[in-house]
Amino acid sequence: MRLTSRHVMHTRQLIRVSLILLVFTSVRLGGQPLPDRPGGLRPVALTKPRISPLPEAQFTDEHKQRIAKFLPAGARPGNGFRTLLNVPELVDRTMTFHNYVTQDSSLAPRIRELLVLRTAWLHGSDVIWRERTPFARKAGLTNDELRKIAQGPGAAGWDAFEANLLRMADQLFRNSFVNDSVYKVMAARYNTCNLMDAGVTVADVASLALLYNTLGVQPDDAPATDRMPMDIPYRVDVPARETITLTAPRVAPLTGPGANNPRTFNLCPKLAAARNGSGYVNQISMLGKTGRARHRELLILRVGWNSQSEYEWSEHVGPVGGARKMGLPIERVTMGPDARGWDPFEANLLRFADEMYRDSVVLDRTWNALKQQYDDRLMIDATITAANYRMVSMALNLLGVQSNPGEEKLPAVPAR
Repeated sequence: MRLTSRHVMHTRQLIRVSLILLVFTSVRLGGQPLPDRPGGLRPVALTKPRISPLPEAQFTDEHKQRIAKFLPAGARPGNGFRTLLNVPELVDRTMTFHNYVTQDSSLAPRIRELLVLRTAWLHGSDVIWRERTPFARKAGLTNDELRKIAQGPGAAGWDAFEANLLRMADQLFRNSFVNDSVYKVMAARYNTCNLMDAGVTVADVASLALLYNTLGVQPDDAPATDRMPMDIPYRVDVPARETITLTAPRVAPLTGPGANNPRTFNLCPKLAAARNGSGYVNQISMLGKTGRARHRELLILRVGWNSQSEYEWSEHVGPVGGARKMGLPIERVTMGPDARGWDPFEANLLRFADEMYRDSVVLDRTWNALKQQYDDRLMIDATITAANYRMVSMALNLLGVQSNPGEEKLPAVPAR
């Protein structure tokens, strides 16, 4: 066949278009730079509640049963607990694990409170700080040590191991990961369940702080010495994350069938029995029950992307969340809320996840944008979805839980 100049020109145009599409597709599939990491600025607490605590006059037997089950005998529920009482099933799924973390884990009480308070400080949660300070004193922490917790692992006078635990909390908060040098110091002293309990303490308190911050829970009255020391400068100084995804687990899962996540946490049966927050998100939340599973998976995937949690990502693209099957634009999730193609509401869902990740609270304009379509229950459920999967991503990344065979991997992040 004789090629004319017209054929040659047409062929060149096709090649040019193909190359453009190839470059565009590779960029698109490769994802986009991540949002700023947490800890750049002190989180700004809301000055009034977005979801009001349930008044005692409205307590039913259902509410009173939760109070009796999860609070010490005779204790009156504070603002945090009364806010959660707006959805009694949410109390079941958050307080079961929180009580394990703060009362029943394998850690010494002093270590528990050290990690709880450092995580509360990092997230700017005066609510949790005030709740836990009396327990910290009972565990032997002095007023000077409480201030040192706010100052961080670099403060003078820490025992070397306790300083390392504070570094672990700081790295999980800022990097959603713990570097080998810190992890190995923990592993040299701690058994498997100690390691898991230390990590999930930070992760659980992070989740609760994000939930309280975003719902606008106000601190209960407390003596000045029990309040978060706001005169201490806010500083989070950690090295860069060493790797995105570990190539081998730090904690080998139990042998046998099933996914790697439960087989890892089932190494510590008491901890595994208490972990039930994801069950609320995936089974009880009104996002799923009102035909908004797409919204739920958008939030979960964006949190997984921001935290660079391959296991969380692969499970919700695939068998657990089914995002790929439901037609969710997976690659566009990595490009964030400003990518072309999102409708305004879904773009604001992604901003909701980004702001909670970066700022430990959601901005008013984003909250109000979602309120155009969501009632209070849906706003609570959107909040616990993002907060819970922040906790999940931290724990999975710390332990190096590997994605299951055949599932999609986390897309690569290009350099800034």
